[in-house]
Amino acid sequence: MILKPLADRIVVEKAEEEKKTAGGIIIPDSHSEKPVVGKILSVGKDVQELKEGDTVYFGKYSGTEIKVGDKAYLVLIETEVLAVLSL
Repeated sequence: MILKPLADRIVVEKAEEEKKTAGGIIIPDSHSEKPVVGKILSVGKDVQELKEGDTVYFGKYSGTEIKVGDKAYLVLIETEVLAVLSL
């Protein structure tokens, strides 16, 4: 199944939530932070600065979560992206 965003929207696969601290303490789901980083899987035709494969940072409560099958994706408007990670 292909999820193609429209206009200036992007589809992001969120990074996995951390389940352990650096010291090895297990974090319960009720206290874990929402991930704010992810990889762009698809971009709409009006997106100017982002491309598929970019790793991006976005606001904690940005976008709309969409489930396709058993996977959850985040659909963001291009302006909700705060930064692109370049290595």
